[in-house]
Amino acid sequence: MRQLIAGNWKMNGLATQSAAIAGTLRDAAGGPGGDSNGGAPTGQPAREPSGLTCELLVCPPFTQIVAVARMLAGSAVAVGGQDCHPAPHGAHTGDISAPMLRDAGATWVILGHSERRQNHGETDELVREKVLAAAAAGLTPIVCVGETADQRASGRETEVVGWQLAGSLPQGFATAFAGVVAYEPVWAIGTGKTATAEDVATVHAFIREELLRQFGEAGRGVRILYGGSVNPANAASLLAVPEVGGALVGGASLKPEDFLAIARAATAIA
Repeated sequence: MRQLIAGNWKMNGLATQSAAIAGTLRDAAGGPGGDSNGGAPTGQPAREPSGLTCELLVCPPFTQIVAVARMLAGSAVAVGGQDCHPAPHGAHTGDISAPMLRDAGATWVILGHSERRQNHGETDELVREKVLAAAAAGLTPIVCVGETADQRASGRETEVVGWQLAGSLPQGFATAFAGVVAYEPVWAIGTGKTATAEDVATVHAFIREELLRQFGEAGRGVRILYGGSVNPANAASLLAVPEVGGALVGGASLKPEDFLAIARAATAIA
């Protein structure tokens, strides 16, 4: 299974910056796209292959999804959202539904990111509802899990991650939904701190065991991304860890050359 390199732009990107990033990625990544998880829509011309063997995904802020999706149409770079509401429509001021994301050109969505769990009080149960909504709209969900510094210091990292997986992933996640899990230790997000290869190997192995426990053999096919200050300098060592199926990249995804360098590291490992 190909590694997935996903960029989470978070609350960054006005029109000019977003167009510049998307343009650089479009020209460098090439094509063809067009599989069920994104790429060139039917009838769109595909670009020449870039030599990258990994999948590429960018998740801009809601305001830029339409423009970025149009720029990347026909390329090998898919587009996703950073969150969605569990309801398909209704009186939910300020929220975005999964069908709206799909209509805007997204084919993926990040759910349960620690910044949503911490800053917006999102529970595992709510994340589970959002996964179901995303799948119903034809979006591929990336569900984030991870422990805080205090939880790791007390030796509870696997306990915390285990509860998050059990509460956030519905039946069908590993099969019909083709879902992806992203392990992001909260203490490593945006801090410049990165988990060691040993730390990552331990937690990713645990996540795999939990996926097998929840979904049987289907759990073996779920990609597990690592996220947390991933950059060109550490990408190769992190992506080579057993059970790491790609990276969820934050700050480095706003620098297209850095993002592409991480993609090249994934290609070199394949």
